[in-house]
Amino acid sequence: MDVELFISAFAILFVIIDPPGCAPIFATLTQGTSRKHQNTMAFKSVLVGAIILFGFAYAGEFIFAKLGISLDALRIAGGIMLFIIGLNMVFEKRTEKRENRAEEALEEAEDPEDISVFPMGIPMIAGPGTMASLLLLKSKTENTAQELSILLALGAVLAVTLLSFLIAGPLLKLLGKSFTEVLTRVLGVLLATLAAQFILDGIQGALF
Repeated sequence: MDVELFISAFAILFVIIDPPGCAPIFATLTQGTSRKHQNTMAFKSVLVGAIILFGFAYAGEFIFAKLGISLDALRIAGGIMLFIIGLNMVFEKRTEKRENRAEEALEEAEDPEDISVFPMGIPMIAGPGTMASLLLLKSKTENTAQELSILLALGAVLAVTLLSFLIAGPLLKLLGKSFTEVLTRVLGVLLATLAAQFILDGIQGALF
């Protein structure tokens, strides 16, 4: 396993999926339900996200190849997308948009108690930013060990996400809203910096 790549992939995917940011929304959506139901939703949400992301990690590159999209174009487009997400996080727009999507999902869903597929599985966990990040990371791999490192990093982030869902209610009360807002801003700055590097790598690859 490539430890350096694992750490880098873990950091990127952690920032994109943002377990600390998803946990309060999960707690809100399952508020007032039984502890058993909350645990079921936590496991189902992460399972749905995992199936989509691991599937996309394998099939996404094939789809892009069929569409004639180069890796450098993907780096630039993905970097821009991630940069916008980072800015939204810094200025607290991302959390507001997630909460609005969650409320709309509850209004439209036939069974408002089952939030595992939408909005938690998609797009909270398996969103476009996460998919783009996986493709960007895989584009840098040169052997099976490096690919495995990325998949293990994804698995580790999903495990952290599951844990955050399971303890979402008590954790939210313990940390408070102010701590969550500060953490979201810090993660946003980190993501914007990583996104800028993706864009620079894409431009360099396309021009030179």
